[in-house]
Amino acid sequence: MELNDLTYKIIGCAYKVHSKLGPGLLESTYEVCLAYELIKGGLVVERQKTLPVVYDNIQLEAGYRIDLLVDHTVILELKSVAEIAPIHQAQLMTYLKLSGLKLGLLLNFNVQDMKRGIKRIIL
Repeated sequence: MELNDLTYKIIGCAYKVHSKLGPGLLESTYEVCLAYELIKGGLVVERQKTLPVVYDNIQLEAGYRIDLLVDHTVILELKSVAEIAPIHQAQLMTYLKLSGLKLGLLLNFNVQDMKRGIKRIIL
């Protein structure tokens, strides 16, 4: 699947989850529901995927976890916060760098209109 088609499908699933649940719930609730919708839509989803750090040519477990990895291609970083902060974008950029992937979506479900909760990050 082409990246634009894949992100379109992901965003559609995010809208569906947001419209059913609304804002104000825990991030973990949105994560499990979005994973369900994505899998139902035929996508491969990995939840809480461990992301090691390679330092001095040694792979180290540093406690980083990707919220959702979709089709081994797109990282989804989910939030349920009043406002996306620069640190949230930096976090997703770091995950992209560490994983070698190029595209991530920062999804904040604590908004009235999901359109305002989507940030596309390209490395």
